[in-house]
Amino acid sequence: MNCHRLIYFGLLLGGLLPNIFAATLEIQITPKVSGAPLQPASLRYQTSAGGTFSITRVSYLVSDFALQCNDGSWLALSNSVVWLDYEQNRDTIRLPEIPPGEFRSVRFTVGLNTNLNHADVAKFPAGHPLNPNLNGLHWSWQGGYIFMALEGLWRNSSGELDGWAYHLARDTNATRITLAAPLIVTNETKLELDFDLATLLNAPRPLAFGKDGSSTHSRDGDPIAAALVVNLPGAFRVYRVTQLSEKEIASAHPKPLYLPAKFTPFEFQMSATFPIPDLPRDNPLLTERVELGKKLFFDKRVSINDQQSCADCHAPAKAFADGRKTARGAEGEFGPRNTMPLLNLAWKREFFWDGRAKSLREQVLQPIQNPIEMHQSLTNLVLKLAHSTNDYSARFSAAFGSPEITAEKIALALENYLLTLTSFDAKFDRVLRGERKFTPEEQRGFELFSTEYDPRRGQFGADCFHCHGGPLFQSQSFANNGLDTEFSDSGRAKVTGKNSDTGKFSVPSLRNVALTAPYMHDGRFQTLEEVVEHYATGVKRSATLDPNLAKHPDGGVPLSAADKQALVAFLRTLTDASFAAKK
Repeated sequence: MNCHRLIYFGLLLGGLLPNIFAATLEIQITPKVSGAPLQPASLRYQTSAGGTFSITRVSYLVSDFALQCNDGSWLALSNSVVWLDYEQNRDTIRLPEIPPGEFRSVRFTVGLNTNLNHADVAKFPAGHPLNPNLNGLHWSWQGGYIFMALEGLWRNSSGELDGWAYHLARDTNATRITLAAPLIVTNETKLELDFDLATLLNAPRPLAFGKDGSSTHSRDGDPIAAALVVNLPGAFRVYRVTQLSEKEIASAHPKPLYLPAKFTPFEFQMSATFPIPDLPRDNPLLTERVELGKKLFFDKRVSINDQQSCADCHAPAKAFADGRKTARGAEGEFGPRNTMPLLNLAWKREFFWDGRAKSLREQVLQPIQNPIEMHQSLTNLVLKLAHSTNDYSARFSAAFGSPEITAEKIALALENYLLTLTSFDAKFDRVLRGERKFTPEEQRGFELFSTEYDPRRGQFGADCFHCHGGPLFQSQSFANNGLDTEFSDSGRAKVTGKNSDTGKFSVPSLRNVALTAPYMHDGRFQTLEEVVEHYATGVKRSATLDPNLAKHPDGGVPLSAADKQALVAFLRTLTDASFAAKK
């Protein structure tokens, strides 16, 4: 008798016939250390060798879920791929359309099967767990995914803080987990699992950062990767099973805001190698709305004294940056931070150097109102536009179906325009398409950029790709990149209130980086050569230094003068002349 028949008859006997067609199993996996909740960025844990360490990142992919029926057969659950991430509070898997009934075990794989691991990443929808812009785990130009990324800091024998980064990847390291878990799946059932990181690092094969190494990229024969694969099955445990009822399964689908009766869809342009972006569903790209946003972007009346437009700080010729150390406002006052370029914003989830805005529509209104920047109240801006001679009422009517001008519609129009600022036609892209070739120096720079620095295993790259990987050359993360040991600007911590975020700032895209000097959140470096020198000799250690930098020698990654020049040469291949010419 197959699994479905067992379920059917079991439900008939139990009087649960109305629920036989579909149920949902929710699996929650909670990272813990020795059974206690994980305390991120806390230097309180110890390896079996006595080394003290912290954990700052736990991010991994799980797939191929299956439930074991009472007759021993397995019910495979299709399309069961999930990305889990501690920092992003992603700890829950929802598996719908399960035949209700009794099961005795659950199994899943940490990692992916070969077909998924090497699939075309540009084809995954924006919300798909394998979209690399969502999970940040794609192995960039080397192909495939990082199945599990664990990172943190540890105190070495000299008492100094070093970084550790264990990245489990490659087809042979996908690891199946099987757990005995007696389940009666009815309408909604919740299975809670613990993922014990102490077990993962200590048993049955203990790992010590000083002895075994502080990083792995899972190359063939890597002993750290082998130990993680052995330890993984024992690190997962069943915590409890609970039954839930009348819970929403489908997520809400927002309706478009102020959609006019007639409109022209705008054709969004991007590279075929880019991941699919998560464009706002309630603010679809419309030609009328994009054109209105563009007009607002270049209109100086957006500022209090009609002296400054958005484009004055985000000049197209400078890749929508301004060339200043820090931003200058409409009334001549300078702000504390460098102006960020505006490109490929459709792939960003948080905005400003500290990530305080969660959407572009939220971001665009802040500089307008900021007293150091445009110093304009939204009420006054609405009145100015309503009484302008530029026929804004007609433009708002075409874009939103009504001539009424509001701050919300201004934000939606600017968001629409900014989403269209995509850059994807640099020399680098043409090399990928076979239309151009790198010079030998540029090729050397690309190899350095894309290769880790791990002398223990014979790798001597510049290790840039960890933070600036993939075709977008950015990540969604915030990082302390070793600029200072003491911080006059606490960065991300101003938003989150967490000491562990002190000195962290948004990791920007490197596309068009040759056009956007000066560099860093405070504009301290004037040239790309200075930036590369920082990562080679100037990285300063502190309690929140990114683990991928902290694992390197004091100062940074040792590079020869020729290698530094090669890196700069490669970075210049990311310049998109057509983007800089946009008006």
